[in-house]
Amino acid sequence: MQRSEIDAIPPEGDASFRQRAVEPERTALLVVDVQKSEYNAESRARHPEKQDYFDRVRDVVIPNGQRLIAACRGAGIEVMYTVVECLTKDGRERGLDYKISGIFVPKGSWEAEVVDELGPADDEIVIPKSSSSLFNSTNFEYLLRNLGVEYVMVMGLLTDQCVETAVRDGCDRGFLMTVVDDCCATYSEQRHREALYGIRGYCRVRTTDELLEELAGAGVARPAAVSA
Repeated sequence: MQRSEIDAIPPEGDASFRQRAVEPERTALLVVDVQKSEYNAESRARHPEKQDYFDRVRDVVIPNGQRLIAACRGAGIEVMYTVVECLTKDGRERGLDYKISGIFVPKGSWEAEVVDELGPADDEIVIPKSSSSLFNSTNFEYLLRNLGVEYVMVMGLLTDQCVETAVRDGCDRGFLMTVVDDCCATYSEQRHREALYGIRGYCRVRTTDELLEELAGAGVARPAAVSA
């Protein structure tokens, strides 16, 4: 993405610019809150009303996430994670909304870990946050600028909460955002679809297969199937 290309956008706008294919050397994949506090056997047993959500995480988000993460690693695309995790053991620094909502994941706890199936590689960045907005409450933007990132692909949990917030905030900060439809989940299919509809003016929406094809077109080999 060249400065001259941005300067050439006409005053009336050009929505097609938002649909640009990623440039692997200027791209990061952000994995949002796919952590053990959100997906674990105990929660599944305790919340039968969320079985569709847990099934989607297990059967859709995790296997597609494995394929996409493998492709990104193979392409040299920075894979970055954020997790809900307090900076303190008692959560005193949490945002007000997290305190009101009872969202509390202590520093260093098991619940703050990324699920094993999608865990970070040895030198990948994991950013703890204690509010919904990754951009507002962490140094994520600073890191992206230092890494030379202009395109951010987003996957994770929940579509209509922390994923949506990251997309809107990233767009406002000048990044070209892509949401990976079948690598995201929330507590109902209706909520998932409504969230994707609501953020269509801030990003483009692609499936895992579409992104793998896009990366292949940029010379990135498609990864072999990853067993769970």
